[in-house]
Amino acid sequence: MTTLFISDLHLEESRPDITNAFLGFLEEKARGVEQLYILGDFFEAWIGDDERTPLQEQIATALRAVSDSGTRLFLMHGNRDFLIGEEYCNRIGATLLDDPTVVDLYGTPTLLMHGDSLCTADVEYQKFRTNMRNPQWQQMILQRPLAERQQMARQLREISMAKNQGKEEFIMDVTQDEVVKEMEAHGVQRLIHGHTHRPAVHELEAGGKPAKRIVLGDWGENVWWLEVEPEKEPVLTKQPL
Repeated sequence: MTTLFISDLHLEESRPDITNAFLGFLEEKARGVEQLYILGDFFEAWIGDDERTPLQEQIATALRAVSDSGTRLFLMHGNRDFLIGEEYCNRIGATLLDDPTVVDLYGTPTLLMHGDSLCTADVEYQKFRTNMRNPQWQQMILQRPLAERQQMARQLREISMAKNQGKEEFIMDVTQDEVVKEMEAHGVQRLIHGHTHRPAVHELEAGGKPAKRIVLGDWGENVWWLEVEPEKEPVLTKQPL
């Protein structure tokens, strides 16, 4: 039995190397394993399930083949692809997870998050996140014409890149107190998340007990995944793109 975790692929047409690496990962690693979790920022942008670009169709076909092989797929929203809906998940055979979600991972309760909500030092971003996750706002956006949404996505990406260039590194990382708060609130000693592009395994304390925070890596330069098997320590692995 094996469960795999990935996040922050930021799939887009301008990075065919990442697309090819992901297709290879599905074929070589994910097909036939017990579970595959994708914890957000799977696509660089997502403006609605009604947009069907060649890339989106290619990825949907590949994921459907994996789910048809018996692998259970789970998808969580990130800050780039929070408009992925049930229609797309049904097409690929995946379950859409809330952020946060606790799962029983071979006997160990494990908290899964995208990770952006943990970056509380970035007050400006947290306000933006609250607005973007508002169901009424999302419904209003999805009712707009496709071309208008495409333009909006480009503008938001440009604004985000410009603002992040001027921020100090610690602001865009998680706040330790928030990590402990979330783990204690959910009664867990293990947290898995992405978002920060700082892959590592951190030892900490939550609820007076030893705990671990496992950060998934982004696929900008390497393929990153976490492999979890029963009665073994999780293994965070990378390969060159």
